[in-house]
Amino acid sequence: SQPVQYGIAWRLQQRLHSDRVAGRRVDTLVLLQHLPVYTVGRRTKPGHVRLHLSSDHDDVPIESVTRGGSVTYHGPGQLVAYPILALSRYASGPKTYVRMLEEVLLRTLARLNINGYRLARAPGVWTGSSCGEAKIASIGARVDLGVTLHGFALNVDLDLSPFSRIMPCGLDGCRMTSMAEITGAPVSLELVGRHVAESFSSVFQLEWRRPYPGTTIPTWIGEEPTISPSGEDFR
Repeated sequence: SQPVQYGIAWRLQQRLHSDRVAGRRVDTLVLLQHLPVYTVGRRTKPGHVRLHLSSDHDDVPIESVTRGGSVTYHGPGQLVAYPILALSRYASGPKTYVRMLEEVLLRTLARLNINGYRLARAPGVWTGSSCGEAKIASIGARVDLGVTLHGFALNVDLDLSPFSRIMPCGLDGCRMTSMAEITGAPVSLELVGRHVAESFSSVFQLEWRRPYPGTTIPTWIGEEPTISPSGEDFR
């Protein structure tokens, strides 16, 4: 699919979330790529953003968002997943949910023979690269009224240079990498999207039913669960 402006995707998330809370819609997974944008989470500190540094990416917009975590970059060639789920059906709480998202990413990477792993106190997925340890996927999510928002971003085949203007995820010295950089070859975003959908189905034990009507954004929808109220943002 074509890259989607962040604001358009955010309005879609809000609509799906509202419908899910009201019981008008089943659980949904939105998969897309964004036009270039920096998103600033609730834990961002001034030192995490270095946009004063001149670069070819001076025109990249900045969006303040409601997820947990710090600042990150989204752009074409990066697969972004927004699960809109009634959390209580799948996980006992946010920490378990984050580990399940990490497991989806680990299984997706393994299908392309990339060895990913977790790091303590650093949510997301990491891998070894020619320049040492690097982060290949980031997680930042929120649960409101028992239903999740935001999700994860997997670097598939994208220009990594915009990350140089920020401290990704607020982690000093964090180097970002991509599936294409690790494999040394182009990687299909559509292929990775299918792998993510299949891995998500396996980890969360649900079956996708149909695309979301009325949009060209690729979306998969699962079965109807029961909602239990809660409210928290997390990374």
